[in-house]
Amino acid sequence: MSTRTAVVTGASSGIGAATARKLAEQGYHVYLGARRLDRLRRLADDIGGTAVELDVTSDESVRAFSEVVERADVLVNNAGGAKGLATVAEADLDDWRWMWETNVLGTLRVTKALLPTLIASGDGLIITVTSVAAFTAYDNGAGYTSAKHAQAVLHRTLRGELLGKPVRLTEIAPGAVETEFSLVRFDGDAERAAKVYEGIDPLVAQDIAEVIGFVASRPAHVNLDQIIIKPRDQADAGRFARRTQP
Repeated sequence: MSTRTAVVTGASSGIGAATARKLAEQGYHVYLGARRLDRLRRLADDIGGTAVELDVTSDESVRAFSEVVERADVLVNNAGGAKGLATVAEADLDDWRWMWETNVLGTLRVTKALLPTLIASGDGLIITVTSVAAFTAYDNGAGYTSAKHAQAVLHRTLRGELLGKPVRLTEIAPGAVETEFSLVRFDGDAERAAKVYEGIDPLVAQDIAEVIGFVASRPAHVNLDQIIIKPRDQADAGRFARRTQP
């Protein structure tokens, strides 16, 4: 396959789906990975990509996925998420395991599996979508913030380990983006999820996808190490300027 190829995990919705569309617009053949295969197939049909079922928490699933990918010039580690808002004292260990398996070990599994292919491309790019939660801690968020810190350190460590190899690494750290993120965090409670974005103008998935597309369009000698993106109404992970509702 001579066409430049991109791999996007968590591609069935939100930032992943928007990123897949953007990279396809830029001429990449996109491999879309996620568990919701029906959504993936519809998107793949729209953009001329390849849908492959992927569960980043499964060694076997990641192995099978990587065997389908014939070439990889760009890897977007987007799969991840949060569960709950419990204090450390009341932490749900199953929620913590899910967050670490998905955000940290999921990123590790996929990156490790595709790294030889990325190096072989001669100009590989690894983009890992972390979060502003990778820089700060906030009350009731230790499960997610600790996982995002770990995911970010994994990515940043690779920057040094791959020095001299034909692979660039960019960390994208979004603030509040209105996607299914909060819906997943609150187990489908739409009302509670909506309150997260109440009174602010949050980012949308397309905002992040546009930045990822820009990163992927830079020449081989340019490495955009780290990009933090927040809505104007957000100062840090827990500090917002919220307008009162009429």
